[in-house]
Amino acid sequence: MLNQTEYLHALEKFLHDMEQLEIKSAEDVGNAAADLCHILHIGRITMEYLYDIGMPEAETNVEFYRAEKFYNGNSIGIKMMPQSGPEILYQAFPEEENSFTEEIKEKAELLLHTMSALNSRVKLMQVMTRLLYHDDDVDIPNVRYFSMYIGKLLRAGADLSVYTAVFLNLKHFSVINQQIGRKLGTLVMKRYVHEIKAVLPEPDEFICRIGGDNFAVFLRHEHLPQVIQIIEGIGVSYNNFSDRVLVTATAGIYQIQKEDKIQNPSDILDRSNLACYTARAPGSQDIVKFHHKMLDIKKKNVEIENLFPSAIQNEEFLVYYQPKISLDGFRIAGAEALCRWMHNGKLIPPIDFIPVLERGMAVCTLDFYMLEHVCRDIRRWLDEGRHVVRISVNLSRLHMTDMDLLKHILEIIDRNHVPHEYIEIELTETTTDVEFKDIKRVVHGLQEAGISTSVDDFGIGYSSLNLIKEIPWNVLKIDKSFLPDESDADKRTKKAMFRHVVAMAQEIGLECIAEGVETKEQVDLLLSNCCNLAQGFLFDKPLPVADFEKRLSDYQYHYPE
Repeated sequence: MLNQTEYLHALEKFLHDMEQLEIKSAEDVGNAAADLCHILHIGRITMEYLYDIGMPEAETNVEFYRAEKFYNGNSIGIKMMPQSGPEILYQAFPEEENSFTEEIKEKAELLLHTMSALNSRVKLMQVMTRLLYHDDDVDIPNVRYFSMYIGKLLRAGADLSVYTAVFLNLKHFSVINQQIGRKLGTLVMKRYVHEIKAVLPEPDEFICRIGGDNFAVFLRHEHLPQVIQIIEGIGVSYNNFSDRVLVTATAGIYQIQKEDKIQNPSDILDRSNLACYTARAPGSQDIVKFHHKMLDIKKKNVEIENLFPSAIQNEEFLVYYQPKISLDGFRIAGAEALCRWMHNGKLIPPIDFIPVLERGMAVCTLDFYMLEHVCRDIRRWLDEGRHVVRISVNLSRLHMTDMDLLKHILEIIDRNHVPHEYIEIELTETTTDVEFKDIKRVVHGLQEAGISTSVDDFGIGYSSLNLIKEIPWNVLKIDKSFLPDESDADKRTKKAMFRHVVAMAQEIGLECIAEGVETKEQVDLLLSNCCNLAQGFLFDKPLPVADFEKRLSDYQYHYPE
């Protein structure tokens, strides 16, 4: 006869354990039900899908509980029909042939119904966990998993100094997507990150997707060299393994130290991301290790971002003008408007704030501010009867996604009643096909409005020839890297390249100006190749408005000695 007190205690313990324990497997369920099964003389409990659903047998035929002895006959079963999916049979088998009384059968059926409900909850939790912590596109964990897992380590007081965090960004992956299509591009990305996953042998190591083409790797120090080798570049196959693309990445590496005070997972992610951000800066190495000075830089950058709105409102940004010199007579033929920031009586150079503003759209606000103030100066010079030259204003490539960019430019120029021939818009070389198309659209629109355009820093991008072949620029600004200086071992090569660039530009009707001119030898090179415009410290550094106005009044220069 069933002992009701023992039964109720065992049932209460089973329900409590199922609520409190982190149920991960059928074995966990069986362990929680063991006492109850013993009291009810149950020798075995199984779950079976009643027809093939294309799943592994281990998932369609599950054994929750097995005692030392059981009898395969006289089983008790219940069938469950979910709203969607196949019919499921739960069965309980007795310890011995006649061990199920009517009273026990009733209690055993209740247990099966309870296990069915709990199992459904486990399955639901597994689905929810996957949705919450998994990226299905590349079949790895996501950034939420990073926070959850590191959070567990922190709460457990684990020694994090054995770990390294790597934040990586796939280089030029938009180009890969354009070349082979987004579907195959995603396949390439998946195979690349799984190459990294394959060199992480320990269960406490993983790679997760942060978003887009950004990933984070959490690993033990000793496995870092293998990951770096993959980051530096591997060929990844696609299209039935017959074709491959080279995938490389920029990366920030944060090796956690014992003395580091890690308060939450974001501390780790932020520090590796800071190093990666440094790696992505122009002229930097592709792989950069975190150092604590970066936190000071981040603090400074945040301060700049916070100060920017009030600095714009208070007109703290000043226009400086660097003259462009016609070598035919050595007179001012134009100028480039350059930005300086006067804050609390201190002049801040652009290298300290422009890269920060370029991280978002704030640089676009600054560009329009500069254009507005240049137009005000030109209008005033015209009203004062001064000699006025064409002024070039730089625009960031971030503007290229603005479909109304031309409208915004013309609105500023026309509101200040500035004749269009006095404005030149400078754009730097593009790095992707998408940007190329946007620049082409904008330059055509400016040309139709009678506004000159120039391509800045020509020669340092990857699409230089297409850039001048397909877009109707007015001016080609040749980057200073084409001009030989005293440190160059092979001046002959640079001179030859410069000569051919100038000849090509003039052949297709472009005006040429060389920037960064600093020596008499460079002036002679320009003159000998009929490049009659120069800009550089040999003639003038960027000048405040008042000093530049004096140059406009007395705009004669002399041949450098």
